[in-house]
This record gives sequence, C-alpha cells and structure tokens, in this order.
Amino acid sequence: MTEPTEDQIREQIKQLKIDDVVVQTVVTLINLSGRRLTAEGEKDLDQGRKGIEAARALLPFCPEEQVEPIKEALSQLQMVYVRETQEPQAPEPPPKPDIWTPPGS
Repeated sequence: MTEPTEDQIREQIKQLKIDDVVVQTVVTLINLSGRRLTAEGEKDLDQGRKGIEAARALLPFCPEEQVEPIKEALSQLQMVYVRETQEPQAPEPPPKPDIWTPPGS
C-alpha cells in the first residue's frame, strides 16, 4: 500500500466536516469510557468519569439527528459508572422462620 500524497491528504482534509469529527470524537470517548469502567482488573473509574463528562460537553455540538442515540449510549454508560462506584452491599441475612424451633434441631 502506498502512502497518500500531500495533495491527497489536503483533499481529504477539505472534505472533512466538523460535525463528523465531533461525532467520531464523542463515539470514541463513549467506547473508551466503557472499556475503562468494565475492564476486569484494569478499571479506571476516574478516566471513565472524565470520558463521560467530555462526551456530555460535546453533545450540544453534535448534529441533531445524532443526539438521541448518543444520549442513550451516555445514559447506559452513566448507569455503569454508578454501578461501579457504589460500595458492594452485604447480602441480607435469610429471613427467620415464624415457627419456634428448639435449639439443636
């Protein structure tokens, strides 16, 4: 495969739209944040949170037709973040029977 020429690169840059770059950036942030929040043994909650915040900050710059799917993905990601940052709760003890039973039975 040959390297693109300088003229080809310039032409590609001319065709780029800011909307496309913003959406791609938001998608990358969401995907990367998801990996940071769920990577077994390598979780990085701070990086996950930063990615969520950065994607939310860019949301107003996304094309209108892309906003709803991005909001849905962000919502799911935020739920993962909340789940991962909550302290594990101790399991509830089993309910005691209503019937008295003699000790040692």
